[in-house]
Amino acid sequence: MSNTVRIATLNDASQRSTIIVPVRIRDGVATLDDALLVALDTFSFARSDDGNWVARLGLSEKPGAHAMLRAAGEPTVVLVSVGAGDPDGFRQGAAAGVRLAGGDAASFLLAVDEVDDAFVIAQAVAEGAVLAAYDYKRSATPAFDLVPVGRPLPAVASHDAAAAGARRGAVVASAVNWARQLINTPANLMTPREMARVAIELFEAAPHVRIEAWTESRARAEGLGGLLGVGQGSAQPTRLLYGVYDPEPTAPLVHVALVGKGITFDSGGLSLKPADSMMNQKTDMSGAAIVLGALRAISELGVAVRLSVIAPMAENLPGSRSVKPGDVLTIRNGLTVEVLNTDAEGRLVLADGLSLATESAPDLIIDIATLTGAQRVALGDEVGALYASHDDVAAAVLAAGSRSGEQLWRMPLTDSYEGQLDSDVADLKNIGKIGLAGSVVAALFLRRFTGGRPWAHFDIAGPGRSDATRGYTSKGGTAFGLRTIVEVIDAVARRP
Repeated sequence: MSNTVRIATLNDASQRSTIIVPVRIRDGVATLDDALLVALDTFSFARSDDGNWVARLGLSEKPGAHAMLRAAGEPTVVLVSVGAGDPDGFRQGAAAGVRLAGGDAASFLLAVDEVDDAFVIAQAVAEGAVLAAYDYKRSATPAFDLVPVGRPLPAVASHDAAAAGARRGAVVASAVNWARQLINTPANLMTPREMARVAIELFEAAPHVRIEAWTESRARAEGLGGLLGVGQGSAQPTRLLYGVYDPEPTAPLVHVALVGKGITFDSGGLSLKPADSMMNQKTDMSGAAIVLGALRAISELGVAVRLSVIAPMAENLPGSRSVKPGDVLTIRNGLTVEVLNTDAEGRLVLADGLSLATESAPDLIIDIATLTGAQRVALGDEVGALYASHDDVAAAVLAAGSRSGEQLWRMPLTDSYEGQLDSDVADLKNIGKIGLAGSVVAALFLRRFTGGRPWAHFDIAGPGRSDATRGYTSKGGTAFGLRTIVEVIDAVARRP
């Protein structure tokens, strides 16, 4: 699942079967950048020369709307709407072009001197193309070229910015596709032990990365009562992955900790889910795959940040040893939890992960999980729920989400709801009032394990899975949030 985007020339493009040309909609009129009009003169297509032929194609403002031009002996030219020309419009346009290429190699023409930021737009194009090329069943992906064009040639600075942006986009999108592949793998093939093996194999040669898998005996010695409790009903052993990226050990780098829920299959335990609700539960380890994918992207990009990544992984199954409603578990930080619903298990493994994360005193903690059905009820399948301990943390994450094209909505941490977690026999219980503010109460539960450090929580139960292919999102696991997390980390690393 590693994809590259090649920087190519118009001559190279002429050898591809499909050429993708972005069309911007200005004041309701479809227009081509001047350099693209000049570039298209390289090819022989029957069209009028009055300058209005693009407008007459009838492309809508919706990114991805398209028209196709064909001529004997020439590549197919796909004119694709990028809307007003913002980054996500280009991301969607590139994705549409790649899907229309039908698995063949494609080139994307970009007038780098005529866009607002060649780096940002090229990154978006690369992301859209690589994400759209993902196919679980296909290990090889079609070639994709980004062709910077100008009149007659692009400026050197714009060309170089586009090349750098395309590389970044390919790295980030490839990490997303790698995470998607883990998420979409059937649960009998992607057990906690197998997931640990795959991750260690990936990072064993990665510079500045150290990663280890904690076995059940290590987890017991470390006091990970939440993780062990959730996994004890399954024959599959639990694992916890702990990775550290530290490119400059002697430098005072910003330290970010990532924690991802890794339930490789969630039956609900003794609080058994209905059969229909179990069908997609192989994707309940999305959070773990996402934080590992972020580690991959950040290390490949060489971002100057210290990164700790914690992925607690288990199967949640009913068995003779399963946690029972009413049992009490002791979390890593010493707090005890009364488990009243064994299907509210993600917060138990995250509690251990967050407790571990706080011990290294990071500047920022981010956790991500397909955590609650309540999030999906509130925000649907395309918008993730964001909870944050501080306004500046929320602002940074929302800005990163806007740049990445991933929609997030900040939800409240309503302090008065914390009383719902009071337990008669433990420090807290793992559920609140049935049917009321379930996502909010879950976030309040997690906050108890963050040690008061700056913290953001992504609940992605809805957008973490897609029941259809649309835009650059493919059916199945989406790894939603990974691109936003990379943007957040890069931004805080650059902060003076």
